[in-house]
Amino acid sequence: MAKKKSAKKIFVLDTSVLLFDHQSINNFEEHDVVIPITVLEELDNFKIGNDTKNFQAREIIRALDKLSGAAGLNNWVKLGKGKGSLKVSMSSQIGDTDAEAIYGRGKNDHKILNAALSVKNEEKAKEVILVTKDINLRLKAKGMGLRSEDYETGKVKDVEHVSEGFPTIEGIDSKIISELYKKGRIEESGLIGDRKIANGYYILKNGSSESVLSRYNAKEDLIEKVEKEYVYGVKPRNAEQAFAANALTNPRIKLVALQGVAGTGKTLLALASALEQRNHYNQIILARPIIPLSNRDIGFLPGDAEDKISPYMQPLWDNLKFIKSQFKPGERKAKALEDMEEAGELSITALAFIRGRSLSNVMFIIDEAQNLSPHEVKTIITRAGEGTKVVFTGDINQIDTPYMDEESNGLTYLIDRLKGHDLFAHIKLEKGERSELANLANELL
Repeated sequence: MAKKKSAKKIFVLDTSVLLFDHQSINNFEEHDVVIPITVLEELDNFKIGNDTKNFQAREIIRALDKLSGAAGLNNWVKLGKGKGSLKVSMSSQIGDTDAEAIYGRGKNDHKILNAALSVKNEEKAKEVILVTKDINLRLKAKGMGLRSEDYETGKVKDVEHVSEGFPTIEGIDSKIISELYKKGRIEESGLIGDRKIANGYYILKNGSSESVLSRYNAKEDLIEKVEKEYVYGVKPRNAEQAFAANALTNPRIKLVALQGVAGTGKTLLALASALEQRNHYNQIILARPIIPLSNRDIGFLPGDAEDKISPYMQPLWDNLKFIKSQFKPGERKAKALEDMEEAGELSITALAFIRGRSLSNVMFIIDEAQNLSPHEVKTIITRAGEGTKVVFTGDINQIDTPYMDEESNGLTYLIDRLKGHDLFAHIKLEKGERSELANLANELL
């Protein structure tokens, strides 16, 4: 029996949706899409610059220009086979309800609300839904009786699955634990059961005091012992840090996601592990997205480009300084660090400055990855050339961008899509190791 189609709807898109995903107009199946003229005006303000939102603005403007042809977009234009139609709404005939009269005049959000109300007034036979990533705009729309939703494409529903830590497997025979200690690797043979996942990390316990840290090698169907080994002067302080160091130094694993709250050692371990493998890569690059305070552009800061981004890069420099402090001045590893910095083999920069580059034989660490969109994460990974390893670190509960949450950010998306792949490893760091005071804040504040 053929599947019954749902009633055709009209989705009115806010600027925030188009800046989040320039392909969003194609993601509403057979339903129609309306873009208010105010949204086009806002896109025009975003088209210049090197940030992701500027790229998204340029891409959607090009896509709309291609769709418009000679006729323009004042009337419905078909989006493609099996899809609905699109038009730009020029109208503000809103009937009995005026958003600007209620919420205030002169604000673009209220003009977009009026455009959606105008469509609702014109298309009485269809359900009209305003789609926006702006929570306040959604609330205002609902306050006026207009249905409003978040843009759902790319959102991860099962965040708890994404946030799972490493499991402890109880009831393992003492002989098996002894054998793993002795040989370093044994056949899996059902030890992990239905929790088996490629590059999964486990604590195997026999019910008493005996236990062993391990990783599942899916390619060879083996359980491998994980050691707490120093990485460039930094020793893992707990099981999860040992797992992280193992994934970071394993040449078979090309993509690593380290998730955890502040103080769990994500960035420090990633940098130390990269330095431990300095002879395997031509360059180590640490980068992070710049999230300006109060959403103000960094252009207002004094100085040249390096001076402007320096305050945002300070946490990365702090980690490098800590690693340097593990060695005496003139010691071989301390000298190696200095030589790498002078030769440009160790670079700390803003993520925007590496956009467009092709990265071959590089260890690339992206800090604060929870502030990236799924599109940005994909763009970064597709830049990886031969011999490159990419590491994302972040905390999905500490998002600083206004239009993303724990379900829609790039780090969550990455873990959800790639968990269980042979080239990927995900480790959740839960135990804070910065200080007792930092742990207290994470637990109780």
